[in-house]
Amino acid sequence: MELRSLFMRQAIMRKVLISLLPIVLFAIYSFGLRILVILAVVTAAGVLTEYLILRFTKRGAPFKIPEAIFVSCVLFTLILPSTVPLWVAAVGIAFGIFFGKGVFGGFARNIFNPALVGRCFVFISFPAFMTVSWAVPFQGFPGGFVRYSAGTDAITAATPLVQSGIELSRLFLGQIPGSSGEISSLLILLAAVYLVYTKTASLRIMLSGTLAYLGLGTVLYLAGALPAGPLVSLLSGGFLFAVVFMATDPITAPRDKTAQIFFGVLMGLLALTIRTFSVFREGAMFAILLANTFGPLIEMQVKQFAERRRMAHEQG
Repeated sequence: MELRSLFMRQAIMRKVLISLLPIVLFAIYSFGLRILVILAVVTAAGVLTEYLILRFTKRGAPFKIPEAIFVSCVLFTLILPSTVPLWVAAVGIAFGIFFGKGVFGGFARNIFNPALVGRCFVFISFPAFMTVSWAVPFQGFPGGFVRYSAGTDAITAATPLVQSGIELSRLFLGQIPGSSGEISSLLILLAAVYLVYTKTASLRIMLSGTLAYLGLGTVLYLAGALPAGPLVSLLSGGFLFAVVFMATDPITAPRDKTAQIFFGVLMGLLALTIRTFSVFREGAMFAILLANTFGPLIEMQVKQFAERRRMAHEQG
């Protein structure tokens, strides 16, 4: 069997990969060529896991591996620290693909984003590799394009992105430590524009989630519960990456337009609440998984409400 015929072509997934390409290149520039090694290991483990699941579930019937697996592998790589051990990355993506997608019946049947399931697993199981030390990004050209990896700066906080006095410009451009693909707000926003323009991702989820995050952030900042302003909070963590690429997953997000707004609001509120009041400073990961749990219920309730209104209008 030819390698090309082994995969199911999915145009929407290729658009997501195109939007992620600049972020991958910036991750390499910031943290070195080790990003490519992590990506290669994650892709090999992810594709192998997907293949084995299909091989045993199809029981001899012909099958093709969805190209969505490559999106999951790239996303998973970008939400990991560049210092993560390769075996942790491999175990994480295998866990995410199997328990986040395989156990639900495979592609288009899962209710959770596989990349987030994998990150949640390694975050809880191997916290020392995920929260203790962070690579300091390279500065100036050619940066990490000619180096294997950056040095590490041990930081005791749960994430180095929550630092007082940091300039907004550095946050926006990505001149800060952090997970490989989550540091440049500029590139994430450019990717969001491309995804919306090509009708690949939902603008409603992005906007409703972001506005809910900023709204609650303003309230918490005025109440003294948020140490930095809501804009600093928005740019200093993985929320933007999550709301653009994870929350808008066409498989796990609601399809109804009204339900998408409620889904985004729930995700934004949960993300900041978890980040502010729990020991997990990166609340976006757990927020999306929780929102995925309630997504089908939200969509069902919205549709039932619309149906009741239609019937009442007809009877009136």
